Amino acid sequence: MNKILSLFFLIPLISFGQNKTIANPEYPNNVGDIEFNSKTDKKDFELCNKNHIYQYFNNSGGLEYEGEKLEIEKVFKENYKSEKINNETGLIRINFIVNCKGKTDRFRLISMDENYNEKLFLKSITDQLLAITKNLNGWKAKKIKERDIDYYQYLIFKIENGQLKEILP
Repeated sequence: MNKILSLFFLIPLISFGQNKTIANPEYPNNVGDIEFNSKTDKKDFELCNKNHIYQYFNNSGGLEYEGEKLEIEKVFKENYKSEKINNETGLIRINFIVNCKGKTDRFRLISMDENYNEKLFLKSITDQLLAITKNLNGWKAKKIKERDIDYYQYLIFKIENGQLKEILP
């Protein structure tokens, strides 16, 4: 069975909240899991429960950052150096993990053009976004049923001709 077809059959299991282990070890337990990469990730980044990292929406708290989204936007406005660069338009998504102490690591970047096709942006854009995101230090620790948890978070950056226009969510 090819990978795409295997993934198709996996999605219904996840969407109903069942936490089943996948028989084929080349696939993660959950779609979107960020595995440790010794070349890019901190070796001393600790997780409370490496076997279960919650999605950002699991406790209905939304974006949990000191000062909320306005503070994140302020940090990027102060630190992102925009240049007008034609054809550098689309979306850049940075996924990462916030551990039970509010610390972050395992940053991964995905980018696409305005038609949702894969796109590689100039490093002058992606390196800045990644560096600023890595330096955000106001992420809140979360609890579910009085237990400290680790969770996935993401930021999406809307770029138009090299200019940072919007940060989502």
